[in-house]
Amino acid sequence: MVNNAGRNDKVGLEHGNPVEYVASLRRNLLHYYNMAHYSLPHLKRSRGAIVSIGSKTAVTGQGSTSGYASSKGAVMALTREWAAELLPYGIRVNTVLPAEVMTPLYRQWLGTFPNPEEKLETILSKIPLEKRMTTAGEIAATVAFLLSSKSSHTTGQHLFVDGGYVHLDRALT
Repeated sequence: MVNNAGRNDKVGLEHGNPVEYVASLRRNLLHYYNMAHYSLPHLKRSRGAIVSIGSKTAVTGQGSTSGYASSKGAVMALTREWAAELLPYGIRVNTVLPAEVMTPLYRQWLGTFPNPEEKLETILSKIPLEKRMTTAGEIAATVAFLLSSKSSHTTGQHLFVDGGYVHLDRALT
């Protein structure tokens, strides 16, 4: 089972309110639990796996994204919690954490800047490996690996697929 739905909705502490924050949690977190809960009987029978898509914002912060960042932090916590809880059933649980991936929503966000190409170049310059964004195909390949028997002894992990964006020294860029 793959949990992959949500969006960075810019619900922040300063420019948001408690009602919007709860709505952000609904958009970005609560369905992860529901999907796992309702899939559990099948996962037990199949000794399946759960892979959730998180975000680097859960560990880096971004500013003005309280709802999204806290949702993705909760996804990381649920990964470890579910990995522990589901050990007796042989169900593996992991999270993939992308940083910069060109999706339609990302392209839309870039379009909010006066010079989108300049903003993109600034972002790319900070990605250590090859100065490029991670592709959707690279995220999909990592998810496929985590769902496959090739990762049969991997559980409770947070895998960053980001060209070193989060963890490598900024001096490299």
